[in-house]
Amino acid sequence: MAERSASVHASCVLVGARAVLIRGPSGCGKSRLALELIQGGAAGALGFARLVADDRVHLAPTSGRLLARPAEALAGLIEVRGVGLLRLPYEPCAVVGFVLDLGAQDASRLTDPQQREVMIDGILLPRLPAASGAAALPAVLAILNLPRESWL
Repeated sequence: MAERSASVHASCVLVGARAVLIRGPSGCGKSRLALELIQGGAAGALGFARLVADDRVHLAPTSGRLLARPAEALAGLIEVRGVGLLRLPYEPCAVVGFVLDLGAQDASRLTDPQQREVMIDGILLPRLPAASGAAALPAVLAILNLPRESWL
């Protein structure tokens, strides 16, 4: 699957040394999952976890890596449904290491290996398609805590 976009409707959280890019349709839970990852980091479940961007993420291929940055006007802001916007500490730039597609049409119980990768701006990245309404956090935690070669 190949895609190209300098700015995407997504959320992004730095977890450890690599960022999780969370994509999906409006209202699917991108910001909620981003906040859950950040809270998991604060609770010690993930080590370091910090917001990169919410709602708009600027992507740029650089030296074989995909870099994510927040939209300047939204830097440090995250939407919490029912509460509004919150200001959080954020990373101004992070290397994307994993893509999560919420509400993915190709999501299944056992994802085909060909669906587990996505090409964005010429950079091949691991991908997890998650069905609408599925609790994505357990799968994301499993992936973040396993080496990539463990994926079958």
